[in-house]
Order: sequence, then C-alpha cells, then structure tokens
Amino acid sequence: MARLFGTDGVRGLANGALPPELALALSASAARVLAEHDRSHRPVAVVGRDPRLSGEMLEGAVVAGLTSAGADVLRVGVLPTPAVAYLISVLNADLGVMISASHNPMPDNGIKFFAAGGHKLPDGIEDEIEAGLNSEVVRPTGTGIGRVSDVADAVDLYLEHLLSATPHPLAGIRVVVDCANGASSLAAPEVYRRAGAEVVAIHAEPDGVNINEDCGSNHPEQLRAAVLEHQADLGIAHDGDADRCVAVDAAGELIDGDQIMAVLALAMSESGELKNDTLVATVMSNLGLHLAMRAHGVNVLTTAVGDRYVLEELRTGGYALGGEQSGHVVLPAYATTGDGLLTALRLMSRMAATGKPLAELAGVMQRLPQVLINVRVADKAAVADSSAVRDAVGAVEAELGEEGRVLLRPSGTEQLVRVMVEAPAQHTAQAAADRLAGVVSAVS
Repeated sequence: MARLFGTDGVRGLANGALPPELALALSASAARVLAEHDRSHRPVAVVGRDPRLSGEMLEGAVVAGLTSAGADVLRVGVLPTPAVAYLISVLNADLGVMISASHNPMPDNGIKFFAAGGHKLPDGIEDEIEAGLNSEVVRPTGTGIGRVSDVADAVDLYLEHLLSATPHPLAGIRVVVDCANGASSLAAPEVYRRAGAEVVAIHAEPDGVNINEDCGSNHPEQLRAAVLEHQADLGIAHDGDADRCVAVDAAGELIDGDQIMAVLALAMSESGELKNDTLVATVMSNLGLHLAMRAHGVNVLTTAVGDRYVLEELRTGGYALGGEQSGHVVLPAYATTGDGLLTALRLMSRMAATGKPLAELAGVMQRLPQVLINVRVADKAAVADSSAVRDAVGAVEAELGEEGRVLLRPSGTEQLVRVMVEAPAQHTAQAAADRLAGVVSAVS
C-alpha cells in the first residue's frame, strides 16, 4: 500500500481521496502520537486553513478529530501556512494543522501537520500517525474531551512578527501584490502597507472557489500587466497558502526564486547574516545561481527537490538562507518554513535600502536557458543502470563544460525520467535535451 503522506502532508481531491472521515482520523491519530511523545500536559493544537470552499468542511473534521483525542484546539482561521507554523511557537502549542492544497486547483485540499516549534514532522512521526489510523483506542470522555477556542488576534500577531523581521522601511516603493485569492488576501496587502509601501492588491477577494484560478505565482501574466498599468516598482505573486513568492520587475520581467535568493544572499553576506557565506538550494536551481554566487564568494549547497530537504540541510548546518526556484524561500532566523510574505518584505527592504530597482539587483544572476523534458519509460531503474545513458550524459557534459549542466532525475511517483539541460543558448540546451531524451526513451 502506498504511503499516505507525501512530501508536503496529505493532499487530494476534497471529499474524494481526502474525505472528512480521513481528516478526522488523521488529526486524532496525530494528537495521540504527539501526546505519547510528551505526556506532561494536555496537548494543544493550532488549526488554520486557506479560503477554499472545502476548508470549512475539513476544518470541522480536523477539530473534531483533535478534540476527540483529548487535544485543545486554537482556531486561527484563514491564514498563510507560515503564519500557522509561527503561531504554534507563540501560542505554546504542541502541534499545528494547516488545511490547504497550496497552489493546487480549488477542488483539491490537503492537511499538513507541524510539530512543536512550527517544524515539519519527520518521516518517522508521519509513519506513526499513519499506523495509528488502524489502531484500537480508548477515547476520552467527559472533561477529557478537548476544548475549542478562537484566537482573535492571530493575524496581528503574525504581521507584527513579519514587521520585526523587516530591516528597512519600504517608503517610496509601489508594489502590486497578487494574492491568488488565497490565504494571503488580507495579510499580504496589510503588512506591505504597514511596512511603508504603496500597495495595489489584485486577486485578493477569495470566495471559496477562485483560489489559484489563473492568478498567483503559477500565473504571473496579470501581475505583469498590472505592474505596467500602475507604473509600480515591482510585483509580488503568492500561491494559495502564501509559502511562495515570485516577483516581477518594473518592466514586467519575471524574477524567480533563484534570483530572489541571489539578491537576499548577497544582502545577508554583506550584513554578516549569511552563516559561512552559504546558500542552500536544490538540484533544480539554475546554473546561473551557482555562477553568480561563486563570483561573489558564496558557497551553494544542493539538496534533492522539495522544501523539506532544504529545511533539513538548513537545520543540520545551521545555515541562514535556502530555497527553491519555485519561490519557496526559507530564512530560519525568522521562520521554520517557506514564507512568501517574509521573502517579499526582505526583497523590498533591499530595494529600499540600496535605492536600486529590482532589475538591477536581480541582474547579479543571469539565468541560463533551461530545457526540461519528461520522458515516459518502462523502467526507471533500467535507465539508471544504462551505460548508453551514462555515455550520452558524459558526452553532453563534456561539450557544455562549465558553461552548462545536465540533470537526469527519476520521478518519485511515475515511470518518468526528467531530463534537464542548461546551456548558454536556448538552441544548445534544446538540442542536447532532445538528444538525451531520445537515448532515455530507447532504453527498454
């Protein structure tokens, strides 16, 4: 049987693969497992959600599951995922639950658990929770049942934290923010205004159905148009749960997570915040990031794809900055997970402090053309063992030298091999990727 937990919690079609019964059972099991690890007190859980329609249903199920296992629940309502992670620590809770499917379409939803301190659960704890779904348990009764209360000042607590982590006021900056009709629709425009920016908010009117619909970080086209229309200094786009941030400069050019990390890394290196002058990125980060950081004396450590692997490396090494090309950026001094609002505030703070436009700051890194081809195969393992594939990769790497890069990565869920090539010119990258894809597809 396939593992229920994916790389970012449990996610699926709400009321389909993810029905309220499963949400209830998972939450009850999580409360029991975490109580077993610390029996010194009654467990307390923070519960938040994004504004998609099914979140109302699943919130009720999650709260029922937690209280049925004897946990007290603090509901914080519609808030970004990083806000829930932060509030776990502030409210002295033992765990947190975020109900969101992030950038997925509205019909999907998900349940993400956090441990005390706002950290993602390790695989072992997730396995215990999953195993507990089939366990016979004695449920508490009477006063043993958990209580539920609402945290009226949850948004303000989070915004005050973000403002305290913003090193320079944003006076003079005009920003368009695309909230993806998601969890940041209230928080993002408000905190950017409080920080001193002039704010134009778009896609900030969630109705339960329009989350991520042709907007947000996955669809920056309307953000580009709005930046030009309002003659803004930049645009910021979040995803449905606001743990991501991508940007658009004043000319409407996209600034992705790699470029944002380049800007922040140099700022933090200059201020002495970048521990060991090291940035943590994934293997999918553009070679241009590596070249730019090398030129400025910053070391780049690479991990597997997934923000959880970036987080693990950051915690293990005590590093100060890491993230993904997609816009998940983590600043461990201020957040235990990717925080799109924090990322945007730090980016705009750098603009305000230097007086430089975003295009100039991001220009420290030149993105190399990147071609990604998904090749469907009969056997991923056969591809990995193929001498023909190894020889073909070696030949392309020799041709590209230090000016390009090749990455073959098997899918974690399908019989696919992802062929990625970066090169100084688009046609060079495309030709090399096509050639490698042909070799991979020929392996039986």
